[in-house]
Amino acid sequence: MIGGTKSRWVVVDGLRMHARVPADPAPGGPAVVLVHGLVVSSRYMTPTLSRLAPRRRVYAPDLPGFGRSEKPPRALDVPGLARALDGWMEATGLGSAVLVGNSMGCQVIAELALRRPARVERAVLQGPTMDPEARTLPRQAARLALDCLREPPSLILVELLDLLAAGPLRSLRTFFHAADDRIEKKLPALAAPVLVVHGERDPIVPERWAREACGLLPDGRFVVVRGAAHAVNYNAPSALARHVEAFIGARP
Repeated sequence: MIGGTKSRWVVVDGLRMHARVPADPAPGGPAVVLVHGLVVSSRYMTPTLSRLAPRRRVYAPDLPGFGRSEKPPRALDVPGLARALDGWMEATGLGSAVLVGNSMGCQVIAELALRRPARVERAVLQGPTMDPEARTLPRQAARLALDCLREPPSLILVELLDLLAAGPLRSLRTFFHAADDRIEKKLPALAAPVLVVHGERDPIVPERWAREACGLLPDGRFVVVRGAAHAVNYNAPSALARHVEAFIGARP
């Protein structure tokens, strides 16, 4: 058990996948699945998980290749990660859930919602990448460097540990897969209600792009978390949890 969580394992396509769940899960209500971004793992989702846990069944899986989950021979692209998430939900017994993603996790959720719409009751896209105006490695690296100055120092340590676990080469290949993924072409086809959450001080996903992404959605809502940088799930978890709770209770 780590910080009020425990590990749960399932096998998906021959790979063991790890997930963090609350040590004392709440009964009933829609399940919430937290989907991590590039390089990182479910570890940095723990602050949001702990704040949702008193009222929700919450799961934070490690996608294949990241965290404690097994590594496939090659880095998975966004459709491959979405298929793995779909398989994980099936193996976990989740027919559908509210999916909450950060950064590249939003791309995985959008792909899953497009391929398997019944899986996604609602979606929360927090800091959705990639900004179409900054798909290159140099531009993203510059934005990431600025974001590191705005995040809690403890998050930087978490990111370094997760980078070491995933490996630099796998992380780099996954970045190029994410850069090739055109989330802007998928958002107009998403049927589920979607909440786009923007950190006011997020340099990786500027407000311009976050609002544009929301405008592409058939049923999109938009909220700004004041003072927060890119990883709102870590630097402002109480605020994110409040917005998720309010969104779950909102009418379509």
